[in-house]
Amino acid sequence: MVGRFTFFSSKSRNLARAQRLLEEGKVPQAFSLFAKLAKAGVPEAAYRVGQCYLSGQGTPSSLEEGARWTRVAAEAGIKEASFTLATLFAMGVPEGFDSSLSASAGKSLYDRAQADEVESYKPDFAQARIWAEKGAAEGSVEAQALLGHIFNHGPEGIQDRQAARHWYGEAVQGGSLQGALGLGLILLDEAEDDSQRAQAMELLQRAAEGGLGLANAAMGWIYEHGANGQPRDAEISARYYQKAAEQNIPSAQARYGLMLLKGVGVEANVIQGESWLRRAAYGGDAEAAALLGDLYIRGEELFRRPMEAARWYQFAAEQDHTPAARVLAVLYLTGTGVPRDERKAAYWFNHAAMLGDHMADADLGNLVLAGVTRPDEEQHSLQQRLRQQAEGGNPLGAFNLGVCLAQGVGGTADETEAFYWLGLAREGVVNAQYWYGRLLFEGRGVAQNMQDGLSWMDKAARQGMPEACVSVAQMLVTGQVDGVRNHARALELYQQAADAGLPEAYFSLGAMYGGGHDVPADLPRARECFEEAAQRGHGLGQMMLGRYLLRGLGGPEDNEQARYWLEQAAGQGLGQAQKMLDSLTATSQREPALVEAGPDL
Repeated sequence: MVGRFTFFSSKSRNLARAQRLLEEGKVPQAFSLFAKLAKAGVPEAAYRVGQCYLSGQGTPSSLEEGARWTRVAAEAGIKEASFTLATLFAMGVPEGFDSSLSASAGKSLYDRAQADEVESYKPDFAQARIWAEKGAAEGSVEAQALLGHIFNHGPEGIQDRQAARHWYGEAVQGGSLQGALGLGLILLDEAEDDSQRAQAMELLQRAAEGGLGLANAAMGWIYEHGANGQPRDAEISARYYQKAAEQNIPSAQARYGLMLLKGVGVEANVIQGESWLRRAAYGGDAEAAALLGDLYIRGEELFRRPMEAARWYQFAAEQDHTPAARVLAVLYLTGTGVPRDERKAAYWFNHAAMLGDHMADADLGNLVLAGVTRPDEEQHSLQQRLRQQAEGGNPLGAFNLGVCLAQGVGGTADETEAFYWLGLAREGVVNAQYWYGRLLFEGRGVAQNMQDGLSWMDKAARQGMPEACVSVAQMLVTGQVDGVRNHARALELYQQAADAGLPEAYFSLGAMYGGGHDVPADLPRARECFEEAAQRGHGLGQMMLGRYLLRGLGGPEDNEQARYWLEQAAGQGLGQAQKMLDSLTATSQREPALVEAGPDL
């Protein structure tokens, strides 16, 4: 009896000694002692060994060894080990992972990495449930909250809202903030009266005040949207989002950053807003990355950085952020912030379309309009796919097939058939209205009818299609249809297209504000518009900006900048820009001689 007592007493003292070594930072020594005790059958030591392997403390990190020793402890009744094992499986493990095997029993993660066989990590909710139930039954509040999460968010075969509510409730009774958050969200979703909503909000408030970042983010969202019977209050929302942002919740950082940018619920501060958006984006938030792209492409002078915008749009697009993919396609199509590359534009338009963006799918017509070419086999398979869609009643397929037939993409052009398919699509697809009107206006595949053609294009313009806005505006400027001119309406349409980022719209705005039209001349505004067009790669915009800079129109003279933009325009083959550049060069070469002759005059 004495010997047995001495045996357990010795192990207890060694366990306490190992824990002191760990607290003193003597990690390798602590791990060595924990390992000896674990091999001697001490469950608490096995748990500590598992923790060391999982965190890489005192020994190289190993998921297999960490899970194996954690499982030994869990099977011996250590509730913390059961929770840890459940968490591992819930977060994700390699396919076929067995927590009972050591790394030496088969290929280790290192071995698989060397052989380029590292599997992707996927949650195993079935195993997570087994170990969470064991920990929960043993009284682990953390395991109870995790079990509630598994029943609430697991796959279809595991989901059980009633079981989730039960285990979240058990965790709440044990003081779990995670349990309060989970139960609060369930009750808020199911609440049918003010009393039930108040109970749910009390739980969420408890979790938020306890410092749970996700709870603060949830409260921010509730007050931002006025959800579930709560009043919409931007100031309260901003305070909750700020707390969650400071607790490193990327989605909250994105929302708080946007509120700072727009001055919603908080005093506007663009610098801080941009900083929070960057933190959120670096944390993997695709929405924040897209918002940064918006800021850098449309922001004030301090933040107008098209190249930076393209970088963040690509970051978001690669995470399947649909609007970012489409904007990135537009940047490649217009050469804004990136080299103009129509094939990359086609790739990102297609990517956005595959994600469900019907506008991106419709932009195939704009790509054809821009002269995007594809290999013959791609064109042939594309037209086959579009014909199948069109014949199946898909209006987007009918529109895209019509555009391909009108332009001869993937085969011989057939404008009569193109007009037929565009006619079928015109009621459901805005872009089809524009193309249908264009064929009517030009008399392609159908008897020419300029008035009806303009009417259909104007219908597309009134629904915001940028290309339609520009085309209709041009007709209103020139009076091409029945001699009717309306420069004020044309100006509105050009502005609408410019707001959508169309370079030629900015150029046309500059031309209208430059004088000679039925709108007040505004040279500073004209210069701004030419600069916007120039920045987007528009050759005539570059030439006009160079002219304005050279002559001091709408702002100060700047020969250096004038030279730069004239060179850009000349590089696009604009002979008039080259003549202005030659004249500027000749003038600059004469000026030094005049300076030298000055004293002798």
